[in-house]
Amino acid sequence: MNLPNKLTLLRIILVPVFVALYLLGLYIPALLVFVIASVTDTLDGRIARKYNLITNFGKIMDPLADKVLVYAAFCLFVQNGIMPGWMLIVILFREFAVAGIRTVAASEGIVIAAGKSGKAKTVLQMIAVPLLIIASLSPFITIAGQVFLWASLVMTVYSGAEYIIKNKSVFLG
Repeated sequence: MNLPNKLTLLRIILVPVFVALYLLGLYIPALLVFVIASVTDTLDGRIARKYNLITNFGKIMDPLADKVLVYAAFCLFVQNGIMPGWMLIVILFREFAVAGIRTVAASEGIVIAAGKSGKAKTVLQMIAVPLLIIASLSPFITIAGQVFLWASLVMTVYSGAEYIIKNKSVFLG
C-alpha cells in the first residue's frame, strides 16, 4: 500500500477518535484530530499526483474518507443544536445523488472526476467544522462558522445541480 493510501486510511481511523473526543467534551483535542485528518486529505492528493501514485483504492476511498470525516462532525453538530437537521439532509441528499450517478456511470465504464465546485464545497465544509467546534470561544468565531456552513450549503446545492446537469447523459443515454 502506497503512502497516499495509508494517509487516506489514517483519516478514516481518525474519525472515531474525533467523534469520541467531541462527545467527551474535549473540543480542542477533537479540533486537533479533525485538523490533522483534514491535512492528510491535502497531503495524500498532492503526493499521489506528484509521484503518480494514483490508485483505484485512492479514487474511491479518498473522497469517501472526506465525507465520513465531515459528515460525522455535521451529525454531532445536529445533535448539539449547532446545525439544523434539514441542512444535513440536503447535504446528504446531494451526496447520495452524486454517488448514484457515479455508480451508474461506472457500470457503463465511465469515470466521472470530481469538479471544482465539489472541491470548493469540501474546502468550505472543512473550514466550517473547526470554526464551529470552537464557536463557543467567541461570538465572532460563531458567526464565521455559520457563514462558512451556509456557504458550504449553497455550494453543495450548486455543485450537485452542476453535477447532475453535466452528467445527465448517464441517465438519458
